[in-house]
Amino acid sequence: MRIADVIRETGLRRNTVTLLYKETAQKIDVNALDKLCRLFDCTVSDLLEFKDEQE
Repeated sequence: MRIADVIRETGLRRNTVTLLYKETAQKIDVNALDKLCRLFDCTVSDLLEFKDEQE
């Protein structure tokens, strides 16, 4: 799915989707997570991964 498709389907802003796609987002809005989970029929844990910065 292209970024443009995600934007059209979710109503999220291009900058939000691009930052998430490139994994450079500093924070994530809960509403954005909800829209993405609904679009991809998944859970938050399917979208996010915890990485310990000390490792």
